[in-house]
Amino acid sequence: MNAKPEIEFPEGPAPEVLVIEDIVVGDGAEATPGATVDVHYLGVEYESGDEFDSSWGRGQSINFPLNRLIAGWQEGIPGMKVGGRRKLVVPPHQAYGPAGGGHHLSGKTLIFVIDLLGVS
Repeated sequence: MNAKPEIEFPEGPAPEVLVIEDIVVGDGAEATPGATVDVHYLGVEYESGDEFDSSWGRGQSINFPLNRLIAGWQEGIPGMKVGGRRKLVVPPHQAYGPAGGGHHLSGKTLIFVIDLLGVS
């Protein structure tokens, strides 16, 4: 499918609400809130630009029920169509919670670029 995306370093303060931006609009099946999705994704920290995770880096997509993912994905992926690429900017309360929450990404705003490969 598509090559691993490049994420431009954001300017200004991190948003306090979920930001959804379609980079490529797909023309396949649409993801619904209860769907299982097959995605390729890249995640970087908003503040530093450091990559913290990438399915491209592992060489394989991931397949997950949306209801098992962070709130930003549960809200940000539905409506996306297979073949699409979407950028999500996810504030801490829709990612891994406030700083000190026990996850190494707690308290951080995260940027994801997600390619939707399939829906079931």
